[in-house]
Amino acid sequence: MLAPKKVKHRKWQKGRRRNKGKESRGTQVSFGSYGLKIMEPCWMTARQIEAARRAMTRYVQRGGKIWIRIFPDKPVTKKGIEVPMGGGKGSVDHYVSPVKAGRIIFEMDGVSEDMAREAMRKAGHKLPVKTKFIVK
Repeated sequence: MLAPKKVKHRKWQKGRRRNKGKESRGTQVSFGSYGLKIMEPCWMTARQIEAARRAMTRYVQRGGKIWIRIFPDKPVTKKGIEVPMGGGKGSVDHYVSPVKAGRIIFEMDGVSEDMAREAMRKAGHKLPVKTKFIVK
């Protein structure tokens, strides 16, 4: 799964979950011919990104080229089960990528449009939000 090799700060503050606003960067298909666009804001975990990537790769049977346009660099902490209140912040559990609506998260090239559309549809089922297939 995707995770940063080295970080400046091991634990981050959560920040406010603002669901307003659309993405301003990464909204156009840049590398491939087809893309998968996020229609709702969310925190996408490294596991979800990897599951979607594997679904696409398996469907196209290692044909074509796939680009992942997001990277999970935000650490999410979690305290152990049945740990009482206090005792500081928990250890890093997993990494997420905060994405806003309108972001292209996957791109694909080197396959037919029908194959790319079906591969992206399968990948979209692995993700926690609504997605849309985009053609350059």
